[in-house]
Amino acid sequence: MKADNEVVKGSSAPGIDGRDGCLPVLMIGHHAAANPSHVGRWLLDNGIDLDIRVPRLGDPLPETMEGHSGVVIFGGHMSATEPVDYMKREIEWLGVPLEEEKPIFGICLGAQMLAMHLGGEVRFHPEGHVEIGYHEIRPTEEGGRLVKWPSHMFHWHREGHSLPSEAVQLARSETFENQAFRYGKRSFGVQFHPEASLIMISRWTTKAAQRLALPGAKPRLQQIDDHVEHGPEVQRWLADFLRHWSGLLTPERTPR
Repeated sequence: MKADNEVVKGSSAPGIDGRDGCLPVLMIGHHAAANPSHVGRWLLDNGIDLDIRVPRLGDPLPETMEGHSGVVIFGGHMSATEPVDYMKREIEWLGVPLEEEKPIFGICLGAQMLAMHLGGEVRFHPEGHVEIGYHEIRPTEEGGRLVKWPSHMFHWHREGHSLPSEAVQLARSETFENQAFRYGKRSFGVQFHPEASLIMISRWTTKAAQRLALPGAKPRLQQIDDHVEHGPEVQRWLADFLRHWSGLLTPERTPR
């Protein structure tokens, strides 16, 4: 699925139907070939249309969320702290869905951008550690009430973020304390990549092989083996989470 600023249509399905009451979900990517992967596939399979945009390449962000039911912000190789115009615009724009109380799902960079908008800080680990590959994760009591968590999640990041004021921590890890949070009832950020597929992991570990030498990065073959072991549980988590999250798009409906 390319980022061409066109709506990708979901299939008709019981529960949520993109053509009958549920507006498209805005998908914000940061690369030319923006791929919503497992997140986009689950939404499409449940009848929710996708509006894929890449502001970094010139796609506009809507002035209002009246035409969208929610927004997913994906990751990228860049830092949320980079002093570039498109990053500043995206972080500032998050005030639109927050003000209109539309559901937000920020993934890795997207979570860091949401945390920054809410007053949190994005920073490197004090000892230079990273989380690249599958790493252990621990849900908090609040997170455990939301959904059942796997023991490991796939990560690809060098920076973490502080917990914004009034946000609720949902998960933590040994290296980066804040792994998932909820702000209000409808906004979520996760530091890991539940959307990652085997193809994505193979591509990242090849194109960015130099990062595998960083402290905390798992070897390429171990990442692939770990994906075979932990990937199915992560996909179950993602489906459970998206059932909850997409239910906030149209509260009167329940996705399958």
